[in-house]
Amino acid sequence: MTVMPAVDLPTGELSLAGFRIGVTADRRAGDLIEAFERRGASILHAPALKIAPVAEDLPLFEDTRAIIAARPDYAIVTTAYGLRRWCEAADAAGVGDSLLDVLGEAKIYVRGPKARGAVRALSLTDVGISVDETTASLVNMMLGLELHGKTVAVQLHGHTDYRQLERLRRAGAQVLTVTPYRWVKPIGPDALPRLIETVCAGGLDVLTFTSAPAVDAVLSTASEMGCLDAFVRALTGRVTAAVVGPVTAQPLVDVGVSPLVPERYRMGALIRLVGEYLGQHRVLQYPSAFGPIELRGKNLRINGNPVELAPAPMSLFRALIEANGAVLSREQLVGVLADGTGEHALDMTISRLRKSLPDARLVATVIKRGYRLQL
Repeated sequence: MTVMPAVDLPTGELSLAGFRIGVTADRRAGDLIEAFERRGASILHAPALKIAPVAEDLPLFEDTRAIIAARPDYAIVTTAYGLRRWCEAADAAGVGDSLLDVLGEAKIYVRGPKARGAVRALSLTDVGISVDETTASLVNMMLGLELHGKTVAVQLHGHTDYRQLERLRRAGAQVLTVTPYRWVKPIGPDALPRLIETVCAGGLDVLTFTSAPAVDAVLSTASEMGCLDAFVRALTGRVTAAVVGPVTAQPLVDVGVSPLVPERYRMGALIRLVGEYLGQHRVLQYPSAFGPIELRGKNLRINGNPVELAPAPMSLFRALIEANGAVLSREQLVGVLADGTGEHALDMTISRLRKSLPDARLVATVIKRGYRLQL
């Protein structure tokens, strides 16, 4: 994965006009979409998973009662949202005060600043915080303690890290877990297959993820559709994956995708990172014999004037501009077009492209070799 440091850019360079971004989040999707749209991006939203309603989550109530009965020596709090939801569920079950009493007696370790803030908002105190906001580093800290015969309650966050739980058990601890939010498939029309098909066709610039379970759900759906290989190829090529943190990144890394990861594992940092990345790496600017060319996502300007291109001509033009004046063979350009096209389709698309440009001579024919831009 690629961890990107913050970069101070002028406001104009953070414009996302012309870019199309995929959003797989359910919770807080509105915040993410609004932030991208405010910067000019178009959005394709397909929630991969949603959080099950508390009232329907019987295992949550059972696990909470078990933890209260066990009165654990230690508690690990991984997310602020998870802790708040846990307390809300306990209140709904009539055991909210008992849960707070038990947590007040336990030594609490937190995974990050937001989790620490949630703990302290409940007038509780933590005794340790992860150095890198991961459960693994918390467990590393706790393994320095005498855990044999002790009980550790772990608030999970929708993606169970079984390896860390097993490390605690091997140290002699009794480990009890609670999952305050469980992921289920969204009810209603499933937009996810359409998003996956769009990614495979290179129709997005960036695909965002905010949870590891959502990544797993998307990969699983792509596999069920028979296009997992094409989906992964797209995410290692034309489409860039961006995630909120390393835990979310791991399922992508496991299949060979290196996503963008902000230095600070926050939604705001992810939004800014996407803007910075697209501004730095996906805005193509070249001089030409007919004026400067700027291609920003789907937005094309030649000599300062907007030029509208249909998807197929745009694909060819993008390939030609990325070639930076080099000749692309007919075979190479046929490969740029959608599957099932051939020489005739290429001729038709070249013709449509030239008719759409301010000067058809911008796309030059190189006899017996192919085509290039007159840069």
